[in-house]
Amino acid sequence: MTLFECEIDQEVKVISVEGIRKIRKRLIDMGITTNTKLKIIRKAPLGDPIEIKLRGYSLSLRMDDAKKIKVEKVWNRQ
Repeated sequence: MTLFECEIDQEVKVISVEGIRKIRKRLIDMGITTNTKLKIIRKAPLGDPIEIKLRGYSLSLRMDDAKKIKVEKVWNRQ
């Protein structure tokens, strides 16, 4: 699943970052690397942009960039 497909308040882990080299490098420089856990904070009414929280800070991503980030759900055991 991609980051864009995630629901609000869902916690996920990054599996891979896809796209052309320039875009991948920009996303990785922002801290979106493999195995990074992040949380979806909110989405704009039309889904663009999406706000996420990772590594102690908030980041807004465009819809096109969020579709390039493959993630999996994080299961919280309680």
